[in-house]
Amino acid sequence: MFTGLVESVGRVQALETRGEGARLTLEAPLASELRLGESLAVNGCCLTVTSAVDNRVVFDLLHETLARTNLGRLAQGSLVNLERALRADGRFGGHFVQGHIDTTSEVVMAERRAEDLNLVIAIPPGGARYFIEKGSVAINGVSLTVATLSEDSFTLWIIPHTLQETNLGDLRPGDRVNLEYDMLAKYTERQLYQSQEEMVL
Repeated sequence: MFTGLVESVGRVQALETRGEGARLTLEAPLASELRLGESLAVNGCCLTVTSAVDNRVVFDLLHETLARTNLGRLAQGSLVNLERALRADGRFGGHFVQGHIDTTSEVVMAERRAEDLNLVIAIPPGGARYFIEKGSVAINGVSLTVATLSEDSFTLWIIPHTLQETNLGDLRPGDRVNLEYDMLAKYTERQLYQSQEEMVL
């Protein structure tokens, strides 16, 4: 479980294809604090540490991970958001983030407004039901609040601190971002679906 509060930004050293999967190597400030088998959210995707030596950390990516996330699009030098799993005695400052990416979506607009960033992202097909104004969404692993909604997109306002501590400031129109819908919205949808099934029976 994660909170969507990014701890640091890593830099891609290599992304090597291995059969249907890949091996991802990052240069990361917190690598020395990681243990073999530990979970780390990389651009919001929960990955398992397979090696952590000095300032380098390595992950093995499955075909499903490459198909569902933007990790397969990373290039050498790309910046990625990093967050370790929430400790049981930690403070919960974002929202419930599982690290299970639902899909990717396209950046429609990324426009600086004074010191802030106005970010507009397309709503993927079938995704509108998971959004409400002032609700939560995780973008590349960052816990954010939906400012406004339209039929096919949603708007976010990114403050200077978030721009400084994450990779969101590098986004440009056409970029793909990882999306994790609010877990509470997904559970609510499931409960409603089951209730409707029971009513039919």
